[in-house]
Amino acid sequence: MVLNDKVREQVKQKFGSLRNDVKLIVFTQEIECDYCSDTRSMAEELARLSDRIQVEVYDFQKDSGQVKKYGIDKIPAMVIEGKKDYGIRFYGVPGGYEFSSLLESVLLVSAGEADISDDTMDFLGSLSQELHFQVFVTPTCPYCPRAVILAHNLAVASDKVRSDMVEVSEFMPLAMKYHVQGVPRTVINETIIVEGALPEQMLIEKLRSELK
Repeated sequence: MVLNDKVREQVKQKFGSLRNDVKLIVFTQEIECDYCSDTRSMAEELARLSDRIQVEVYDFQKDSGQVKKYGIDKIPAMVIEGKKDYGIRFYGVPGGYEFSSLLESVLLVSAGEADISDDTMDFLGSLSQELHFQVFVTPTCPYCPRAVILAHNLAVASDKVRSDMVEVSEFMPLAMKYHVQGVPRTVINETIIVEGALPEQMLIEKLRSELK
């Protein structure tokens, strides 16, 4: 069992406001994946707390069609899908502080409506290219969920945005590639770097500047 009784009851109450069905799609494999079992268990536990949550589990090696469909390139991975695939991914176990990111993402996808400003919506509407956010986090970082949830909101708001949470310790080669020395650190389209959990307006201003 992943959650204790107190947390389980809190989550159950939180999920009482789910508007539409949400699918947690887990990509895993039986060997050479230390955290796959934990990720699957977490998804299945959440599904037991609401009739609106379903879980699908795919093998990263055997289910190549689903891997390709969802663009999964590492495991453990979890797709949070609502009425459509909004491009929201969790790579690694969303434990510690990131458990709140997972819960908020389920609520976000269920609603299908982003909680962002009109100015941000205008910016997203003007995009001429796709944006891929990789938000690097650790379970012990209290500021990381803000960066993750903001990126996930942008993904819900625009088909041109994809957003990944990446747990650093489970994907050290990626962390080394992007020189992750502190978290949250967000990498956008391989070249735009955001340090810390910027407020929404500051993030959009940075993107406007970088994408000129």
